[in-house]
Amino acid sequence: MSRDLRTLPVPEGLAGMRADAALARLLGFSRTQAADLCAAGDVHLDGKAVAKSERLYEGGWLEVLLPLPEAPLVPKEELVEGMDVLYSDSDLIAVNKPVGVAAHPTIGWEGPTVVGGLAAAGFRISTSGPPERKGIVQRLDVGTSGVMVVAASERGYSILKQAFRDRSVAKTYHALVQGHPDPFSGTIDAPIGRHPSAGWRFAVTSEGKHAVTHYETLEAFQEATLLKVRLETGRTHQIRVHMSAIHHPCCGDPMYGSDPELSQRLGLIRQWLHATSLGFHHPADGHFMEITAPYPEDLSHALEVLRQ
Repeated sequence: MSRDLRTLPVPEGLAGMRADAALARLLGFSRTQAADLCAAGDVHLDGKAVAKSERLYEGGWLEVLLPLPEAPLVPKEELVEGMDVLYSDSDLIAVNKPVGVAAHPTIGWEGPTVVGGLAAAGFRISTSGPPERKGIVQRLDVGTSGVMVVAASERGYSILKQAFRDRSVAKTYHALVQGHPDPFSGTIDAPIGRHPSAGWRFAVTSEGKHAVTHYETLEAFQEATLLKVRLETGRTHQIRVHMSAIHHPCCGDPMYGSDPELSQRLGLIRQWLHATSLGFHHPADGHFMEITAPYPEDLSHALEVLRQ
């Protein structure tokens, strides 16, 4: 059987972890499969075979012998439910990411990931980038749904990553916010950084990074407004922070000040925020393409409640 040899350093965040748990996070497959690789002698650390329970150390070099993508390492039962592939070719894969799915494995996250789901479906993902974020050129929060693109080739990774850095990618979201922003269309230009008293939250702070959000009203209801939002920058929680800063938080977003009673009436257990489209130049020939994603059921239901 054809095999694929991966050589990669042990990142600082995984030092001290068991080999099977660390490999599952690094490469996006199950812990059971990682343990099987160790048992088969297919995992080496600085040239020595590694048992599944051995602890990794920072700076060591891992060598992992994998099946090629045609024989995906993640079992079928770990396919991500509800994650539709919107477009794919040899350079990129675009998915409609469901809520509750992370972009890639991270420390402390035990749930499904986009890269894990794509691997389970047999897609090749670029090996470029940090080991735990291979192929990732952009991310969506776990609680945000919508279009997300992953690099399938090294060329795709290099060109798309640079496009996001250069802010040449058109990123459009729809957000349902409480109340009615004044003006109905506008721009929020306010720096975003860590919240001074809650490190897991973000806020508009004078020491934060430059952040610009443009919005326009699509539909107004008695208690809320549906906005079309375009991002110039890509800060963590940017739309949620900026809308909260002007006192119109996303519906269903208690972290940033939403009304729990309204959330309950709308049936929301997460923020009403959806990445509706990404527009970019294709890495192969430069032609412009736009990929769109429909609303998931929970967001559509909330709108129907408001319209009734």
